[in-house]
Amino acid sequence: MAKGKLALGALIGAAAGFVSGVLLAPKSGKETREEIKSDALKFKDAAVKEVNDTSDKVKSEASKLKKDVTDKAEEFKGQFDKVAKDTKKTVAAKKSFFSKTADDKKK
Repeated sequence: MAKGKLALGALIGAAAGFVSGVLLAPKSGKETREEIKSDALKFKDAAVKEVNDTSDKVKSEASKLKKDVTDKAEEFKGQFDKVAKDTKKTVAAKKSFFSKTADDKKK
């Protein structure tokens, strides 16, 4: 008899749990699935927006960086050209000086 009471108690407990679950469930299965789908779409849209925003920021920063690098390269090229020009003048002056000195020694 103890086994029968235990089985009956388990059955009554299971039924009470099932009924409580159905009565206390806030939504039907269909409504729950629709809510999950809706939330998933909202999450997807938010993720896509975040990716697009981040992509736009990266592109903007890359463009600024490219402009800065180009400006610096032009600045360095200008400085290099000036140094190269000054070096050529100095070499030409030294050649002229040494040519005159060599010519003077030959005389």
